[in-house]
Amino acid sequence: MAERATRRYSKPSFNLASTQIKGETVAIEEEIVLRKPFCQLKYFKRISDDPALEQEPRLLMVAPMSGHWATLLRGTVEAMLPDHNVYITDWRDARTTPLSEGRFDLDDYIDYVIEFIRLLGPNSHVMAVCQPGVPVLMAVALMAAENHPLQPATMTLMGSPIDTRRSPTIPNNLAQERPLSWFKHNLITRVPLPNRGFMRPVYPGFLQLSGFMHMNLDRHLNAHRDFFANLIKGDGDSADAHREFYDEYLSVMDLTAEFYLMTVSEVFQKHSLAKGEATHRWRSVNPGEIRKTALLTIEGENDDISGIGQTQAAHDLCVNLSASKREDYVQPGVGHYGVFNGRRWRNEIAPKIRDFIRTHPVMG
Repeated sequence: MAERATRRYSKPSFNLASTQIKGETVAIEEEIVLRKPFCQLKYFKRISDDPALEQEPRLLMVAPMSGHWATLLRGTVEAMLPDHNVYITDWRDARTTPLSEGRFDLDDYIDYVIEFIRLLGPNSHVMAVCQPGVPVLMAVALMAAENHPLQPATMTLMGSPIDTRRSPTIPNNLAQERPLSWFKHNLITRVPLPNRGFMRPVYPGFLQLSGFMHMNLDRHLNAHRDFFANLIKGDGDSADAHREFYDEYLSVMDLTAEFYLMTVSEVFQKHSLAKGEATHRWRSVNPGEIRKTALLTIEGENDDISGIGQTQAAHDLCVNLSASKREDYVQPGVGHYGVFNGRRWRNEIAPKIRDFIRTHPVMG
């Protein structure tokens, strides 16, 4: 236990070797289809002779850039693989990105999302899990303003902080109680040697992790107490389950300081998008421009990160979407993590997203 408490956890693997399609096992091969300085776009290619699989919906899954790796969405990807060609934003650790690669802020994040949507081609679909809801909504709004031919057919926002003034949670209140200067002086540091990102200013992943853990400290302490008891009893299965979860949960990545501070300022303090004041590279962003991309919002009843109503706020901003192109769903009995992982995600939420995508198969 002492060794596990002081270990630096490496980036986990997705380890998705196969999926089940119509009762048959289909192999999965991971491909990097585009490499960027701060992200690589990963495709989970289904190896099959059936040409119909290539025609199934292309789904861009935008993973949160909030300390954990994209592998936290392993179960999210797994549930969507049987019926979709799944791509995911595999964000890179700022600690390993040299200063020579330049900055990366919220505007750059939006640029990446637009580039990835374009790469997927016509009648693709986009899903934002948690934090990416704001930049994904902004990206789709910018494409709509240009009447871009590759606007996604659907946009699914899950547990996203579109308007954190609604049902504010502990993290939301923290962002409001302190000035941006406090975050800059207390939470930003420079990457030390021998990392490749030496001297890059970052928000360290371990700080984000400690914040998450302190929100449910009793639960984590009890889990480690049970782990110790299981080791003594020789209960290998229970101990292995603990290791598997915490090997993933304790593996974190650093965020660029400019992205973190801009997100705190624009999303959690100024509420720029919710107030109609958001800009992207000095250009106004108006979700009211979205007319062709259908919108699905999903929230968890017990979410203590993004409270009830924060994701639903997207419907109030997309004022020109017809009723037939919008849907909202609140999943009973789940918290933030349960919105995109676990039994209820697999059995209740994922089927709703699958049906929504098939109800709106093409943009327009």
